[in-house]
Amino acid sequence: MLTKNLKNKNILITGADGFIGSHLTEALFKFNCNLRVMTMYNSFNTWGWLDTIDKKVLKNIEVISGDIRDKKFVNNACKNIDYIFHLASLIAIPHSYNSPYAYLETNALGTLNLVESSLENNIKKIIHTSTSEVYGESSKIPINESELIKAKSPYSAMKIAADQIAYSYFSTYNLPVTILRPFNTFGPRQSCRAIIPTIITQLLNTKNKIKLGSLYPTRDFLYVTDTVDGFIKSLLSEKNIGEIINIGSGYEISIGNLVQMIQKIMKTKFLVTTDKDRIRPKPGEVFRLKADIKKAKKLLNWKPKYTGKDGLQKSLLITIKWFKDNKHLYKDDLYNQ
Repeated sequence: MLTKNLKNKNILITGADGFIGSHLTEALFKFNCNLRVMTMYNSFNTWGWLDTIDKKVLKNIEVISGDIRDKKFVNNACKNIDYIFHLASLIAIPHSYNSPYAYLETNALGTLNLVESSLENNIKKIIHTSTSEVYGESSKIPINESELIKAKSPYSAMKIAADQIAYSYFSTYNLPVTILRPFNTFGPRQSCRAIIPTIITQLLNTKNKIKLGSLYPTRDFLYVTDTVDGFIKSLLSEKNIGEIINIGSGYEISIGNLVQMIQKIMKTKFLVTTDKDRIRPKPGEVFRLKADIKKAKKLLNWKPKYTGKDGLQKSLLITIKWFKDNKHLYKDDLYNQ
């Protein structure tokens, strides 16, 4: 086992300023490893969600700001690193229809920069982040990793490209890559572009009428601590080099039923109105996503803590409390694509 014992190992996280990346940073800090975390450069010198985490963590990690599209920056970031978690990505599906070139450059070319730099710096293992969106409209539910990939948005197309780039460097150069395919992660710090935060934040601002898109698609929601545990177990495993692995809860719920569940938890009544700006173009909608997680259980010795209807309700309670305490950080009146 890489006994990992991650103590004193040098680990790079790209996209550490984001939702999942910031939670992963906090979790890995507890392993006493040496963390170098990459954030997107901006002139305000802010570090995204990292600005909100424990100051003790921030004082003991190396934060670097730059751009995943910058090969020189990425190569320097990879120097003297043992392991990499690659999460840097543009993720808003609606916005990908408006700015496909930005998604190409960040998601695909950014990944190319990372695997090239990893090869040059003899990285021992890379955990590359995919998405369940690459499956498109699957013919089999639950969806396993052998399912054909079918892009239904520019976002999913660029993530497919990123996955294939990462995998090609494993198959061609024996670069030690594992591709993790999370389903719909949610929890504290998630953007309001996602369905759970957009429902919660609208309700917290005393709205008796909320705007949503289609209520018919189903999703497999995975609480963020379970996702992070999947990432860490993936690094610890010696059985998953060159593998593509789903991580999800294995529980499927429609958006309409999710709305009712949140309504009961928050003990409120409201009317749902359809906002055309929140509806995907019909050919691009993915109507069902539910993960088959047998492979993750077998290869990673991983299983989610929050499962089924009960697990979703418990994790929603935690999420709602966090949003109540931090609602000042969100603009509920703006649709963040």
